[in-house]
Amino acid sequence: MTGAMRIAGFAVGVVAVAGVAAAVGLAVGPLDRGHDDSGGHGGDGHSTTAMDDHAAPPGLAVAQDGLTLAPRVRTAAAGTTAEYAFRILGEDGRPVRDFDVEHDREMHLIVVRRDLTGFQHLHPRMDPDGTWRTPLRPEAAGTHRVFADFSHEGDATTLGVDLGVPGTAGHDPLPAPAATSTAGAYTVRMQGSAVQRGTESDLGFEVSRDGARIGDLQPYLGARGHLVALREGDLAFLHVHPLDDATAGPSVRFRVEWPSPGRYRLFLQVRHDGRIVTTPFTVEVRS
Repeated sequence: MTGAMRIAGFAVGVVAVAGVAAAVGLAVGPLDRGHDDSGGHGGDGHSTTAMDDHAAPPGLAVAQDGLTLAPRVRTAAAGTTAEYAFRILGEDGRPVRDFDVEHDREMHLIVVRRDLTGFQHLHPRMDPDGTWRTPLRPEAAGTHRVFADFSHEGDATTLGVDLGVPGTAGHDPLPAPAATSTAGAYTVRMQGSAVQRGTESDLGFEVSRDGARIGDLQPYLGARGHLVALREGDLAFLHVHPLDDATAGPSVRFRVEWPSPGRYRLFLQVRHDGRIVTTPFTVEVRS
């Protein structure tokens, strides 16, 4: 993660969650590869699909560049808060314990259901033995994707693993693109340049509450806002921070280079009056 975006694409495959696959409705997603928490190896951690023709970008699977995301559990109960624990393992199978601070945290955990609902942005705490822990509450049944976003020895990395939530799972269609999104009394309007594959878009988000523009947004993770974008279908992952410093004003600006045509779900987070306001947007990227 830097001031510019990092994009990670995920291959589409069938995800099997032991003991609950039949109960999980959203069972189509990227195949987890790499070794599990016991240290066994299973694949090279690279996808057959890349975002460009030269090299596979980071974040394609559970293991990449000698690092592996090893969750302690693979399932969770809908509507119940429980501890989610995981470790980042090195090539020797031992837990990594030295992480860089990026955007005020050593670890960012993004959780979202396969239909791009139920977005959560969590910040786990690490035990001395290298185990990360955080409370997690998935509200709905279905297959969820868990992204661990961090930096180690100066290299930014995004790893992903699936989490099965048993039960009867629906599939909400992605909302159509719209210029505004609301969260309680807050309304956010998105403005920007043409959204086209291979070009940079300058996107601005103007925040208001009860119809009045907000001029006192507070810093969030060392910046004026936070933006995550996920591509519909394969959940390609994009993490970008604003161009502006954490100063006063109602607008937050981002510069985004779209890797491919398709629909993306954007999740904007800003901080105001001590609370985190999250608003989603759908963007259609042209070829």
